[in-house]
Order: sequence, then structure tokens, then C-alpha cells
Amino acid sequence: MGRKSTISRLPAEQRAFIEGRLAEGRCTLDELIAELRERWPAAGKAGELPSRTAVHRYGQKLERRLAAIRASTEAAKLIQAQAGDDKDARSEALTALVQTELFEAILALQEADNPEADAGERVAMLSAAAKNIATLTRSSINLKQFQAKVEADARAQLLEEQRAKLEAMGSKGGVTEDTKRAIREALGIV
Repeated sequence: MGRKSTISRLPAEQRAFIEGRLAEGRCTLDELIAELRERWPAAGKAGELPSRTAVHRYGQKLERRLAAIRASTEAAKLIQAQAGDDKDARSEALTALVQTELFEAILALQEADNPEADAGERVAMLSAAAKNIATLTRSSINLKQFQAKVEADARAQLLEEQRAKLEAMGSKGGVTEDTKRAIREALGIV
């Protein structure tokens, strides 16, 4: 694996400050560097603060991760809003979030361009990721099958309710057997 970034080696307080400012997106890199030097002057004089380039690289990675998380979260909200709880929308949303995390992990692995990295270790990590993706895919397929069954059961129940209501109608209001037959055909009630 590659060497840790300058920012990931910083004390937690400094790293959290940088991440927060980058996530807000309200200042330029130069303004952020100036804030760091002002807030931690001793670290700045000792050369322990990250360079503008390091902050930029870290900001790009952070933005990609935040964008992926925002997209997954939005998708999860849409899924939950459109599907009732009987379809297990939360599990589907959770699966989407896990898929995003696996995708991010694979991207991070690809970005690690360390010529000294052990090829066997890299292959082992990719193998583990592939295994987890296969498990997640099976879970997703099972969930979709469950959701299809719930939809089919709900449709069957609705048709049964409609059939019962038609039978209970009798001849009220001049509804003839021909009219009932036409209604059954239109609704798909056999």
C-alpha cells in the first residue's frame, strides 16, 4: 500500500478541521492554508502542516467520497419514499450504501500507486472485495425476489377483494351478469 497522506497523519483535531472546511466548500485552498497557519502557528513553523498540493489531493478524494455518499443517500431516500415498508425498502437502501462503500474501497485500492506494494497482498484484497460483492449481489437478488413476491401477493389480495365485492353486489342498481362479466374481464379477475 502507498504511504499515508500528510493529512491522514495529522492529529485528529487538525484533520477534522481540514475535513470540515473542505466539506463546507466555503474557502479557497489558500484561505484554508492561512487558517491552518493562524490556528496552529507552532506546527506551521515546524513544517508539520500539509502543503497546498496535499490539501488539494485530499480534498479531491474527500469530494469523490462525499458525492458517492450523497448519491447513495438520495437513492435510499427515493427508494424508501416510493416503496412501502412491506417491500423492505430499508434493506435495499442499506445494500446500495454498502455497494457504494465497496466501490469506494476498490477506487482507493486502484489509486494506491506504490511500486513497492506487495502484488500478492493487492490480489488478496481484490479477491476479498470480489467475494463480498458476490455475497452482496446474491443478497440484492434475494431482496428483489422477495419484493416481487410481496407485489404479487398484494395484487392477488386486491383481485380477491374485488371479486368478493362483485359477488356481493347481487343485482343491486340494475347491475346485470353481463355487466359483472365485463367488469371482471376489465380487472383481470378470472
